[in-house]
Amino acid sequence: QLVESGGGSVQAGGSLRLSCVANGIHFRSYGLAWFRQAPGKEREGVAAFGIDDSTRYADSVKGRFTISKDIARDTLYLQLNSLKPEDTAMYYCASELRTYCSASSCYFIPSNYRYWGQGTQVTG
Repeated sequence: QLVESGGGSVQAGGSLRLSCVANGIHFRSYGLAWFRQAPGKEREGVAAFGIDDSTRYADSVKGRFTISKDIARDTLYLQLNSLKPEDTAMYYCASELRTYCSASSCYFIPSNYRYWGQGTQVTG
């Protein structure tokens, strides 16, 4: 129901823009997030829209990644700038929180989301 695109292989310092389109469901303005998972590691939250429409970022990507959305088009974006080798991972979008969240950490728990995409590979 969520389809990501835009991944690829770029040199360190390069940029990518990921997109996530919803099929068959409609995005709410909050409870939208990007996660990533590197081989052998757990899935980790990267960026999210909070219930107050604020943006939340993992410390490792602050100042380099930007999450944005077009609710009318049911599309979520992630702009990745100044890519580093450690950003290499499969990137997933997620939507619809199963629970109420207030703390930033809550938005970065994978099991709190109902819908997931299949992922798009980013190699930095």
